[in-house]
Amino acid sequence: MRKTRFSLGYYLSVLLLIFSLQWLFFSGTADRELSYREFRSRLAKGEVERVVLTQERIHGAFRSKKRESGDAKALAPSPKATPWRLDFWRPSQEERARQFVVVRLEDKDLLHDMQQQGVDYRGVIENTWFVDFLQNWLLPLVLLFFLWGFVMRRMGKGPGVLSVGKNKAKIYAVDSKHKVTFDDVAGVDEAKAELQEIVGFLSEPGKYTRLGAKLPRGVLLVGPPGTGKTLLARAVAGEAGVPFFSLSGSDFVEMFVGVGAARVRDLFQEAKSKAPCIIFIDELDAIGKSRAQSVAVGGHDERESTLNQLLVEMDGFDPSVAVVLMAATNRPDVLDRALLRPGRFDRQVLVDRPDRVGREQILQVHTRRIHLAAEVDLGRIAEQTPGFSGADLANLCNEAALLASRRTTDQVEERDFQEAIEKVVAGLERRSRLINPRERRIVAYHESGHAIVGYLTPGADPVRKVSIVPRGLSALGYTMQAPTEDRFLMSKSELLGRIRGLLGGRAAEEIVFGEISTGAANDLERVGKIAQDMVTLYGMSERLPNLTRPQSAAAGFLGEAGAAKRSEYVEGIIDQEVFEIVQRSYEETKSLLRTHRVHLDRMAEALLAKEVLDADDIRAILQESGVPVLPLAPLTST
Repeated sequence: MRKTRFSLGYYLSVLLLIFSLQWLFFSGTADRELSYREFRSRLAKGEVERVVLTQERIHGAFRSKKRESGDAKALAPSPKATPWRLDFWRPSQEERARQFVVVRLEDKDLLHDMQQQGVDYRGVIENTWFVDFLQNWLLPLVLLFFLWGFVMRRMGKGPGVLSVGKNKAKIYAVDSKHKVTFDDVAGVDEAKAELQEIVGFLSEPGKYTRLGAKLPRGVLLVGPPGTGKTLLARAVAGEAGVPFFSLSGSDFVEMFVGVGAARVRDLFQEAKSKAPCIIFIDELDAIGKSRAQSVAVGGHDERESTLNQLLVEMDGFDPSVAVVLMAATNRPDVLDRALLRPGRFDRQVLVDRPDRVGREQILQVHTRRIHLAAEVDLGRIAEQTPGFSGADLANLCNEAALLASRRTTDQVEERDFQEAIEKVVAGLERRSRLINPRERRIVAYHESGHAIVGYLTPGADPVRKVSIVPRGLSALGYTMQAPTEDRFLMSKSELLGRIRGLLGGRAAEEIVFGEISTGAANDLERVGKIAQDMVTLYGMSERLPNLTRPQSAAAGFLGEAGAAKRSEYVEGIIDQEVFEIVQRSYEETKSLLRTHRVHLDRMAEALLAKEVLDADDIRAILQESGVPVLPLAPLTST
C-alpha cells in the first residue's frame, strides 16, 4: 500500500483556505475610517445622514446629492446588522464612498447634536462571542496543531529524537536504474558460484524446500578492502529481483542506550514485511566484535546489547520467510563466535584479491566506457598489477583516462596505463621539487644499488624501471620491480633475496660516500618486517626451527585466549636471530656491490643524465659492462 506523503505545501494550503473563509464570511465592508474631529465637523455641517452606534465604534453614511433631492431610498443598515455580518451583496462604488466608521469617544453632547441635525441614529449591541472564539481560541489552536504536526513529521523523517529507534537502511528497489548483476562483477568466479545458490533460494524457494532444505539464514563475505564484497551483495539482489536493504554496522550505534537494539528490531520487522529481500550489513565488525575481548568492568555496553539483539533476530527467522542476511567484513578474526555458528551465518564466502586472469576481467569491466587505443593489452597491464584489488584497478582505469584527457587525445594509450600504475604505486610525480646536486647524486646511487642487487639476486622480481624523479610525499626516487607471475609461496632464499634487494640502496650509499643517509627509512622498515616474520611466523629460525612465535596477546575470556606470552629467553633469541639475518644480508649486499662497483657508477651516471631508466636501458648498461644478464621475461598475456 502506498503511503501518503505530506509536505509543507499541504499545511500552507490549509492555512490559506482558513484565512480565505474568514475574509469571505466574517469580514464586513471596508468603510472609510474618519477621525473623531472630522466626524464632529461634518455632523455640524449637516452632512451625516444616518448613524449606527455600537459599544466601540460609530458606523454611518453621509448624505448624497440624490438624498438631498429626496430621490432615493435610505440604505441604512439593519438594526440587527453588525460589522462582521455576512454580506452576500456588495454596495456600489458611490454608496461605499458615503459610508464611514469612527472610533467612539466619550461625548455627552453627541446625541443632542445628532437630534438637532436630523440624523437617523440607532444603537446596536454587538454579539461577538463567536468571532472572539474563532480569532482568539480556535484559529491559534489550529495553527499550533498544524505546526506541531509538521515539526513532528520532520523530526520523524530526519535524524531527530523521534527517529533514534528507526533503522537507517537504504532501500534499493528492484527497478532501480543502477541495477547491478553478476555481469558487473568480475575476478571472483568462485564467490559468484557460491552466491548463485542464494539467488535460487530467493527467486525459487520452492525448488529447494520441497526436499526439506532450509533457506540459509546468513552469508558472510570475507576479504580484504576493495575486493567487491558490497558489489557482490548488490549483484545478488539484482539477480534475484528483490529489495536490497543496505547499511553499515556503525549505523546501529548511538549515544543513547538501547538505540542499537531498537534499530535491529525495526530493520528486521521492515524486512519481513517486504520479503523476499536481502539485508546487507557492511563492516559487521563494528557491532559484531567478540564479547570476550571487551568485558565491561561495569555499566552497560551498548554495542554488546546491539549484538545480542542481532543474534536473537537471526534465531527468530521464520524458515518460510525468504529474508537473507548478508554481511561483509575484512576482520573475521575479531567477530564473536556466536555469529559464526551454524544457523546464523551459515556460509562464509571468501572474496580475495584477484589473480592475473581475474585482474584482466576486472579491467575489461572498468574499460567498457573508456575509448582504448588498439595497442592497449589489458593482459599485459594485469601482469604488472599483482596484489591490486578491484577498487585499485577501477582507480587505475580512471587515472589512465584522466591522464589521456589531460593530453587532449581521443583514446587512452598504453603509456597512460603505465604512468597511472606508477602514480598509484609510487605517488604523484613532483618534478617541481628542487634537489641540490649532492642529494641528487646520493639518490641516483641509492636507486642504482636497488636495481643492480635486484638484477643479480636469484629469485628476485625483475626490475622494470628506475627513476630519481621525486614522487609522493617523501619518495626522492623509486625502483619498480614487478613479478612475471602471481606468487603464493616464497622460499627462504627468496625472502633473503628480497631483504638484500631492499638493503641495496643503503649499501651503495655507504660504499660510495662512506656514510649513510635517512633515505633508507622505508626500506629498513620492510626489512625488519620480513626478518621478524621469518623467525616468528614462518618457522625459518635456526635456533627455534619449525616453531611459530607470534606477538604475545592478552588472555581472553571463556577460552578465547590469544597467543601465549613469550618468555624473556625466547624474546632474546628472536631479537638476536633477526639482527643476524639483517646484518648477514647487509654484508653480502655490500660485497656484491663492491664487486660490481663499475656497473654501479655507470648506472648512477646514466640516471643523473636521463633521470628515468626502463628495463631495456638497465639491461644495456649491464651487458656493456660484461655482466651476464638473464633474458627478461616479457610482459605478455597468455
